[in-house]
Amino acid sequence: MRPISILIADDEQEIADLIAIHIEKEGYHVIKVSDGQEALHVIQSQSIDLLILDIMMPKIDGYELTSLIRKQYNMPIIFLSAKTSDFDKVQGLVIGADDYMTKPFTPIELVARVNAQLRRFMKLNQPQNLHNSTLEFGGLVISHEQRTVTLYGKNIELTPKEFDILYLLSSHPKKVYSVENIFQQVWGEAYYNSGNTVMVHIRTLRRKLTDDVGKNKWIKTVWGVGYAFND
Repeated sequence: MRPISILIADDEQEIADLIAIHIEKEGYHVIKVSDGQEALHVIQSQSIDLLILDIMMPKIDGYELTSLIRKQYNMPIIFLSAKTSDFDKVQGLVIGADDYMTKPFTPIELVARVNAQLRRFMKLNQPQNLHNSTLEFGGLVISHEQRTVTLYGKNIELTPKEFDILYLLSSHPKKVYSVENIFQQVWGEAYYNSGNTVMVHIRTLRRKLTDDVGKNKWIKTVWGVGYAFND
């Protein structure tokens, strides 16, 4: 099981280093970047569980970055900013942040807020009644309990890994999963250049789920990011 990854986006190196020291003591994996564009690249290419974000950053500021992130991702975002007005706090929360702290800050309080957000996020994203749930999408029926898939009443024979990929994607329709994230969750192993493995399984899944592979009705490719399920 991979460690929880936390991204720190702040152009003040000393602050980023201070945060990293305290976050790493909790056992979390930390990635540091100094501008919004780099932060977006990391989020699109790696599995990030929580983002600590400054507002005033080069290239893409914190507000714009949050708006971009919320179009595809739902990880917790904590603003850590020198902007202290109520307007700034409200704006940050309205566009999609989960919490807002002002500088100067107490590292122990930030760590407590990080832990609280992660607990809440993990609980809310835990599949409910996982082993008894049946998912239905206009002719496509996926039963986790029986590990069967039918399409318009016709049984679709899937390998165990194909089924697990389909169930993972369909459990959270529209959510975009990176190749790395799919591999880690389905294979339960660290990701080491295993992109072809996932792509081959996705290609086979598409062939089995439709006669017209070009339409890719059920599994959508989000170019440069990963795959999502079309409900």
